[in-house]
Amino acid sequence: MYQGKTVRAARIADGFVELCFDREASSINKLDQLAMRELGEAAQAIAAQTDVRGVLMTSAKEFFIVGADITEFIELFSKPEAEVIQMFSRANESMNAIEDLPCPTVAAINGFALGGGFEAALAADFRVAADTAQVGLPEVNLGLIPGFGGTVRLPRLTSPQTAIEWLSSGKPSASQAALAAKAIDEIAPAADLRKAALALLEKAANGALNWRERRAVKLAPVPGAAAASTQLQSAIDKLSARAKQQHQPAISAGAQLVSKSISESRAGALQLETAEFVRMAKTQAAASLIQIFLSEQQLKRQAKEISKRARPVKSAAVLGAGIMGGGICYASAARGIPVLMKDINQKQLDLGMSEAKKLLGKQVSAGRMKQEKADGVLAAITPQLGYENFDRPDVIIEAVVEKIEIKHAVLREVESKARPDAIIASNTSSLRIDDLAKPLARPENFIGMHFFNPAPIMPLVEVVRGTKTGETAIAAVVGYATAMGKTPIVVKDGPGFLVNRVLTPYMLAFLQLVGEGVDFAVIDQVMEQFGWPMGPAYLNDVIGMDTGTHVFDIISTGFPQRLQRSQTPDAVRLLAERGRLGQKTGMGFYKYESDPAGKPIKQRADDTYELIAAAQPSGKRELPANEIVERMMLAMIAESAWCLEDGVVGTPEELDMALLLGLGLPRYLGGALKYADWLGLQKVVELSDRYARLGGHYSVPESLRAKAAKGERYYS
Repeated sequence: MYQGKTVRAARIADGFVELCFDREASSINKLDQLAMRELGEAAQAIAAQTDVRGVLMTSAKEFFIVGADITEFIELFSKPEAEVIQMFSRANESMNAIEDLPCPTVAAINGFALGGGFEAALAADFRVAADTAQVGLPEVNLGLIPGFGGTVRLPRLTSPQTAIEWLSSGKPSASQAALAAKAIDEIAPAADLRKAALALLEKAANGALNWRERRAVKLAPVPGAAAASTQLQSAIDKLSARAKQQHQPAISAGAQLVSKSISESRAGALQLETAEFVRMAKTQAAASLIQIFLSEQQLKRQAKEISKRARPVKSAAVLGAGIMGGGICYASAARGIPVLMKDINQKQLDLGMSEAKKLLGKQVSAGRMKQEKADGVLAAITPQLGYENFDRPDVIIEAVVEKIEIKHAVLREVESKARPDAIIASNTSSLRIDDLAKPLARPENFIGMHFFNPAPIMPLVEVVRGTKTGETAIAAVVGYATAMGKTPIVVKDGPGFLVNRVLTPYMLAFLQLVGEGVDFAVIDQVMEQFGWPMGPAYLNDVIGMDTGTHVFDIISTGFPQRLQRSQTPDAVRLLAERGRLGQKTGMGFYKYESDPAGKPIKQRADDTYELIAAAQPSGKRELPANEIVERMMLAMIAESAWCLEDGVVGTPEELDMALLLGLGLPRYLGGALKYADWLGLQKVVELSDRYARLGGHYSVPESLRAKAAKGERYYS
């Protein structure tokens, strides 16, 4: 009846037609422009047959439809607004053609039906889902709202309140939850899905189910729409506040759209949805979040290719226990890779095991892990004072104190105990890998594996490539980090590697602002309103003044012409001299008291202003919020551009993802270089020239200036 490259329609028994999504040369179904066109053509072919009693919508893949083709979005959204509206209007004609077929339709949902995939299922009259299926509208995670009728059909099938909850969270729902919400009509065991869907289709075709009545609900306004819109206002106000705080307008846009469109017919509601979809598509958040999604996929592919060059890591060891060592051991054991945890101090071993137990306890109490499995994970961590069985691990991670002479001694010793082909990795945050490798007999097996604190939670691992590091070592560590559930990014050796190097000028800009008399609490407030999870003063407290000073001094020394730290006392040094190291001592820029769960709660500390007055020779000063943001972010953009020019990483995608995962850079920015593109590189050059008098941390490389002159961007 119809055969396309993504969709086919064929007669099956009892006068039924099967409309099957089966994309050629692909393991998944997705909705791109080709699929939407073919869907409309298939619907037209079915409608032309006068003897069809019903249509069964199925998928030949493991999943129903995983969603729209995100790779098309960046090019599509760069087109004029009218052209994008026209494209989505045509796509909705295909969805409407399915919904308007002159016979009942049933969608058999296997696996995932997300985004456009679920919207296709919503166009059917009835939905039967496998007990393993998940459905949802996750577009908000890309800064978007549904564009194929999701905001029109879901509130009419479930309720406006349910639709708003699904749209604003973006979380998929398991089949049981979807049934309770009336988003699907039946659940069947996965093996019996087709049989159950055909049985439901037979009921509709023979009149046992009123499919016309069901369809009419989706075509008309929601009964009592005006009253419903009034009831929704409180939820909409809360979502609007959240959207503003996170700089992601799509969080509330879907809710506002539902409130407006439930009083419209299908045609009017779809028109409103398309216009709002295109408006969201043109936002900074959508551009950034879509790029993040594509970059994540790119990093996964890269890691998979790199890790193929070495055998999988089956056992590991960590030198140095305590909080960090215990966290690394937990992250390894929890993913099924047993690990030895060695320290010369029994108290540190006890602390490391205590940290692992605490982390496992949280998993059990939250219902994410059964106690039996938690016991098994803990048993996979072997604490020891000596080097017993150190001839077994594939990878050994050194995580001792950040002093090069101590690390040299430990690395020399462990190399003599390890098997010849074992990979030794240092968890250093500031010392160069080439410097650490000097006493080693096998530097080709030595590499950096920089975890971010807290190691079990932070997703980024910087895999630091020394001058003599071999490809096998890189592949093994990338594979190990991936197996631990981390995102590994390979970076070149150098002061601060990547993330801490980019963070340093950001902190220098902060110290300079404070030195000019700007209130540190105001700077925190401005940067948090800009989207950061915490301002720079608060971040210093979390890192620790001693740790931050040590790392930043090393990095500043490595780049004396651009990142030189002031020789006069700055606010962080003054606080460190008084023993106010931040959260670890209970006092820093702020003071901290623990809540009942032991979490430190930030509070104002009035005496801080007196203590840092020596760093503010000209007294107090106020600056507009936009200048604070410009100075803080420009320093980060500039250093990111220098890192790319120096080959610390190979692509803007790798650099920006490292900052997002390692620093918590606001996601709506998409990264430092994506933000530079949004500002316009010409604007970045203008700002660099404006603030050049304040120091080298505002200078940008010639490569950026050349791009600006040509009207180019970091992301094409």
